[in-house]
Amino acid sequence: MRLNTTDDETDELPENDGEKRSALIQSVAVAARFLDLLAKSDTAVALGELAKRAGTGRSTAHRYMQSLVREGLVTQDPASGCYDLGPAALKIGISALRRINPVETAGRRMKMLASQIGASCGVAIWTDRGPTVVRWAKSASFAISTVALGDVLPLDNSACGLVFQAYLPPDRVAAVRRLQPPAFRGSRADAGILETIRDTGGAELHEHLFSALTGKAAPVFDAQGELCCVVTTVSFVATAETERHFSRLIEAARQATAESGGA
Repeated sequence: MRLNTTDDETDELPENDGEKRSALIQSVAVAARFLDLLAKSDTAVALGELAKRAGTGRSTAHRYMQSLVREGLVTQDPASGCYDLGPAALKIGISALRRINPVETAGRRMKMLASQIGASCGVAIWTDRGPTVVRWAKSASFAISTVALGDVLPLDNSACGLVFQAYLPPDRVAAVRRLQPPAFRGSRADAGILETIRDTGGAELHEHLFSALTGKAAPVFDAQGELCCVVTTVSFVATAETERHFSRLIEAARQATAESGGA
């Protein structure tokens, strides 16, 4: 992609973290910023608003947008003059989505998290038997765990099970509820608990067999906004509080969602 810029245009945006960039790299960075602004907008955006959001002058914004239009990455409405993402951007996005495996992405995030905190970290998917652990990373500073790869988790007695219930259609949950023994699955969660999970972005639940341990879980969504897996941790209650496991898990889930094309 070729962008028409002059030397003074590269000074309109501050360099990030003091990084020294050549004019060519800075031009790409500015173009990427405009594309990101369009991607985050629900509607087409006027030139003046784009310049304001990007922190550039109107003339700079106009030159960049016209260059992007010429490459097919952006379209301009002939009536309103507003800009939106173009067919080339859509093609790139679709190609990227085809390469994404949300479970693998979440698994990498959990492996990284396990190296940073005192907790075992994993990924669970929904199967016809319920939440099933498909990725599991152990921490060097936490040796105890009641969960292993391939385990099916209780529907109500696990943080993972509660998160799945909060986001899956009721009929899919009901089918698993009929399969899991009552003593294993636990007592049905009320609507208020599930609503709280959706509000906070995850669930916390002390293990019912080992009171010193706590489980935490958060959802990961795909590009269509559908729940594709749940990330989870198991750790000591005290360690989870001092190391902020819940907030760090939710952030990891958010990053995995973003990398999977979700919002």
